Amino acid sequence: MSRIQAPSDEGTGNLVDRLLSGLPPEAVLTDPDITASYANDMASFCEAGTPAVVVLPRTVEQVQHVMRTATDLRVPVVPQGARSGLSGGANASEGCIVLSLTKMDRILEINPVDRIAVVEPGVINATLSRAVNEHGLSYPPDPSSWEMCTIGGNIGTASGGLCCVKYGVTAEYVLGLDVVLADGRLMSTGRRTAKGVAGYDLTRLFVGSEGSLGIVVRAILALKPQPPQQLVLAAEFASAAAACDAVCRIMAGGHVPSLLELMDRTTVKAVNDLAHMGLPETTEALLLAAFDTPDPAADLAAVGALCEAAGATQVVPADDAAESELLLQARRLALTALEAVKGTTMIDDVCVPRSKLGELIEGVERIAEKYDLTIGVCAHAGDGNTHPTVCFDAADPDESRRARESFDEIMALGLELGGTITGEHGVGILKKEWLAREIGPVGMEMQRAVKAVFDPLGILNPGKLF
Repeated sequence: MSRIQAPSDEGTGNLVDRLLSGLPPEAVLTDPDITASYANDMASFCEAGTPAVVVLPRTVEQVQHVMRTATDLRVPVVPQGARSGLSGGANASEGCIVLSLTKMDRILEINPVDRIAVVEPGVINATLSRAVNEHGLSYPPDPSSWEMCTIGGNIGTASGGLCCVKYGVTAEYVLGLDVVLADGRLMSTGRRTAKGVAGYDLTRLFVGSEGSLGIVVRAILALKPQPPQQLVLAAEFASAAAACDAVCRIMAGGHVPSLLELMDRTTVKAVNDLAHMGLPETTEALLLAAFDTPDPAADLAAVGALCEAAGATQVVPADDAAESELLLQARRLALTALEAVKGTTMIDDVCVPRSKLGELIEGVERIAEKYDLTIGVCAHAGDGNTHPTVCFDAADPDESRRARESFDEIMALGLELGGTITGEHGVGILKKEWLAREIGPVGMEMQRAVKAVFDPLGILNPGKLF
């Protein structure tokens, strides 16, 4: 790949002039105080450079102009959405163009017959969900940050959410994409139809590529019929191992919950301290199960019996939607609550086979004790995706060091158990060395080869993934 480097002051002036030749003045930000605010996403321990300029295009043609300019001048480009990511994948490179897609926020089409939505990348996940609900449809992927994260960001990281156990992750809902390539050409992938196998599946290649292969400017998304209102059950356990045994019993029994979430004692306490929700702090693990079937009460009763067989000390099914939503709100507050414990968190994203979930949680407990840290675990238990969250004081150098070391040990544990270093947050900067460990040298060689085909100059989100 050709070498890229940050532009000089003279080069920055030329860059801005070139950008302004195809963008309105309000779309090109150069004030250092403003551009600095675009330097980071929400990850800890991830370096970031100073952007040369931030651009906020509103049209595909404007994105193409940005990429043609970047190619001509050999300037790196970092695509961004809401910057709610947790791996440093949207962090600026030194002297880069930050390409913020938040102004491309139109829902272009909702088609109830074909069950698709066509959207621009800056559409907020929750906005899309509410819009399709009005047509009796649903867009299932629901990351915890769904009220702020963008569809483009969800596609970039192949994000998941609470409902993945039944409905799957973002990749399963992206039918087609319009992508601006590094040299400014526009390419369409995929289809609008329910089925289609023409050629290589380039759509799936872009999903999860973290902006390193091209800029998504339009997405065709599959929709589902809106399910019945779900009901939630809460089960308390005297140990995390017993809760994980219940998860295994539920899945082995053929049940298909719309949600199956786990919170350990540390997480429950943090949520209570933050929101005073009255959750049972005497429990070692709290399991939440939900069903959106025609008869959710019957499904909850069957799952409640399995929880009791696994050793649940108390099983409480919600009576109505309001009570169910209260329980879900506790789970959605988990990461915010853990952040409040010490002020800073490192949120891991290790996914293991469901059968190894208990071993992962027990291992995290040992790591927390070893490093004398508070580490809370919440998990999408139904698919084995855990979020061990290391709480630490960023102003304390020794505690910060221990936090980073514990984070790495958790990832190593996940790989030892046959898992993966990321189930939905992406690699970004934070996990680059761990990607190499997971996929090996031949895998890395092939990944780099794919990158070189789409981005021969290496200007798209450099320094991410590998």
